[in-house]
Amino acid sequence: MAIVGESAGSKLVEAPMNPAETRNPPRPTSYWRIAAACGIVMAGFLAIAGSYALSLQGINPTASDFIGYWVAGQQLVRHANPYDLQAVLQLEKSVGYDGAEPRLTPSPPVGLLLLLPLGKLSVKAGLFVWTMTQFAALALSLTVLWLLHGSPPTRLHLFGFVFAPAIACLQAGQLGVFLLLSVVLFLYFIRTNPFLAGAVLLPCMLKPHLFVLFFLALILWAGFNQAYRVLEGAASIAAASSALTLFFDPAIWTHYVAMTRSATLQDRYTPTLGVAFRLMVAWNAEWPRFVPLAIGCGWAFWYFWTRRDHWDWMDQGLLVLLVSVLCSPYAWFTDESVLLPAVLTAAMCARQNNRSPLPIALAAGVALAELASGVKITTWFFLWTSPAWLACYLYGTRLKKSGTQPELPQTSSPARVTGNL
Repeated sequence: MAIVGESAGSKLVEAPMNPAETRNPPRPTSYWRIAAACGIVMAGFLAIAGSYALSLQGINPTASDFIGYWVAGQQLVRHANPYDLQAVLQLEKSVGYDGAEPRLTPSPPVGLLLLLPLGKLSVKAGLFVWTMTQFAALALSLTVLWLLHGSPPTRLHLFGFVFAPAIACLQAGQLGVFLLLSVVLFLYFIRTNPFLAGAVLLPCMLKPHLFVLFFLALILWAGFNQAYRVLEGAASIAAASSALTLFFDPAIWTHYVAMTRSATLQDRYTPTLGVAFRLMVAWNAEWPRFVPLAIGCGWAFWYFWTRRDHWDWMDQGLLVLLVSVLCSPYAWFTDESVLLPAVLTAAMCARQNNRSPLPIALAAGVALAELASGVKITTWFFLWTSPAWLACYLYGTRLKKSGTQPELPQTSSPARVTGNL
């Protein structure tokens, strides 16, 4: 029984306790349970790491795109040119590569410092660390996305572990999952710590062509809201990374420009709208590849300006990211890993607004089936996926049903921004 007092008198009366409280009194937070959960997660991660380490015994580590990032780290450590085609090919052949063309990263020097740790590892040790870090980055990205959506009582976010572009990224040893984590952390920190939100975008500078529209919207948003701290964070980390990279190769920018003019890079086919337009108009010309990007930049400026007073990075920002990847002049299926926040948001919105998630599940299932059947991600069979993710997002968050506006997932996270900072 509990004792309660009347409003104006000294008379006390007894009020019955809630029977549920008597049977199940609230328990204090158990740090042992938290430690046990962390231990289980760590044990599972170690089990996966051990299994993967054993599987590396019979794998040629030069068979994936990872070798291009590893050799860039090796060249930097040696104070050599990471874009030297002949030197890169020679180094790759020394560790078992049997191809005729070198596999080097076309990433600009501004973010190349992130690859420096690979220069201290052997090729197999580097592949192991690279893959395990990717897996951890994917798990962390899904956890943060769950928080961004308000920690809903659903397991829908686990879909990210079977998202076809993320799986392809793990298989190919590409950068997509690291770019995903960078964007997710940006969405998380953009309101509470703008400087850090800008700094965590450094991995995106390894493939800046994917984020042209996204960066344009960010600059416009920062200027309109006078939120210059986010630009200061991005500029500071980029300047520091570039300066340290120049220490290892003082002529690295000259080497990079020479590499971008390579015919081998320019003639490479990628399943993008820009390349498709180039095939239809003039394959020998370079300008058609950038037509969708130019149109996209004009759209991004208009789209931001018409929504500048109520801009939300978990809403309008994700749409700009989708269109940015769609209009990129150079992209692979693995790069679409960065679109996972948009696809998950579309699924969450469809679920909350009683709309069938079948179209989203169908697109994800077909992409996964293509990947599982062995279709090469370098072919035109994956040209449809980027437009499909955009269509899924519009279906889940934009289309009206019964004359009502779809409701976005509720979130208590600091990532939703409206108004000035």
